[in-house]
Amino acid sequence: MKKYAIATVTSMGLRITPQDRMAVQNSNLFNLQATSAESNVLNVASSLGKECLVLTKFVEGSPMADFIKRQLRARNIRFEGKDVPQGGPWGYRHQFNIADSGFGLRAPRVWNDRAGEVGRTLSSDDFDLERIFGEEGVSVLHLSGLIAAMSEETTRCCLEVARTAKKYGTLVSFDLNYRATFWKGREKELSEAFHEIASVADILVGNEEDFQLCLGFKGPEAGGKELSSKIDRFKTMIEQVREKYPQARAYATTLRQVISANEHLWGAILWADGNWYIEEPRPIQVMDRIGGGDGFSGGLLYGVLNGWSPDKWLQFGWASGVLAASSLNDYAEPADEKQVWDIYKGNARVQR
Repeated sequence: MKKYAIATVTSMGLRITPQDRMAVQNSNLFNLQATSAESNVLNVASSLGKECLVLTKFVEGSPMADFIKRQLRARNIRFEGKDVPQGGPWGYRHQFNIADSGFGLRAPRVWNDRAGEVGRTLSSDDFDLERIFGEEGVSVLHLSGLIAAMSEETTRCCLEVARTAKKYGTLVSFDLNYRATFWKGREKELSEAFHEIASVADILVGNEEDFQLCLGFKGPEAGGKELSSKIDRFKTMIEQVREKYPQARAYATTLRQVISANEHLWGAILWADGNWYIEEPRPIQVMDRIGGGDGFSGGLLYGVLNGWSPDKWLQFGWASGVLAASSLNDYAEPADEKQVWDIYKGNARVQR
């Protein structure tokens, strides 16, 4: 029996968002939460009672580090990571993600403030990987292209963690999550690293552009902007990907068309075990769009962990993404499985 359902490598930070859907520049009241793309994926499983683990790093004595630890505990997510000295006012800190939710035709805006981010110094030597993966056991390792591309140190860390996970039979989930600013000047190095991680991944998540820019695939001819065209192009792309990475059991992406900041068309597509599964896009109402993709990945992995059939993975992932978008937090926090399945069924009747 493995101790942890999902483990991840991440750089924990802080997200501040204006109250009442106001814009950042004309607000003076903000909500504060602990955040990272990778820990947000774990939150579906952790909320539903599964043991999850964050591998990260903290600033010693920082009240912000203490806040992050308290929030992770409240979210039922365990953590391991060194506390390192700040090094003075201009030393290490935890990153700030400054965002608003938008409203109507005013789009959401996100500003990342990451100078001095302590998580950029993550090393595999910070953790006892043999104990975590070899003795305690992890069912799924989830990695994101954000942490894998953040710095030379985090790239090496993710590679070593992925190698150790694979050695002990842990499933590897890799969300490519391309960010141009992280890749600038490191294209060759990161292409090689992402190829190695993708070569051991059992589950690959990413849109058409992610596969092109991270792994060097040539995209199909450009089509229309409608979601049906995106589905066809993704299918064509995955046929190429499967030839190069045949060990993967599943390939998935979300489908999103923005009507307004408050309404999207939301769908998803999955290839798994030789078959295609599609959740046709349908309208959803949005409180805050950030985290919908991570909610999707978290819900999909929860289905994998429970041994469900792939169509159920996709359905639960789709609905978990909706749940995240229905919250001002950037993660899905289901009360129970029923809440997620009710979302999937479109059952918004009051629960008494």
